[in-house]
Amino acid sequence: QVQLVESGGGLVQAGGSLRLSCAASGRIFSITEMGWYRQAPGKQRELVARITRGGSIDYGDSVKGRFTISRDNAKNTVYLQMNSLKPEDTAVYYCDANWGDYWGQGTQVTVSS
Repeated sequence: QVQLVESGGGLVQAGGSLRLSCAASGRIFSITEMGWYRQAPGKQRELVARITRGGSIDYGDSVKGRFTISRDNAKNTVYLQMNSLKPEDTAVYYCDANWGDYWGQGTQVTVSS
């Protein structure tokens, strides 16, 4: 089993920045991918960014150029740096591992206009 704990959400004005963290524990050696998804009210969950064990990175189209995913292997933590935030970025952000096998509890990000 893998446990994921997110932190770093909150309220920010449009144009501002936030950094989310996702700390993994448990069977760390089994993790091949970690990523961030988000879900806004009434919408489907969508990919924000993911990073594989080999270092490959993908971003959702709506966040390219504004968000950056990174990891600290020593801390078993993945980060999501979010810049130039827009009101449409408002959502609950979830961390995942192994292509959706494991999920965190989610952290709310609210961007005010």
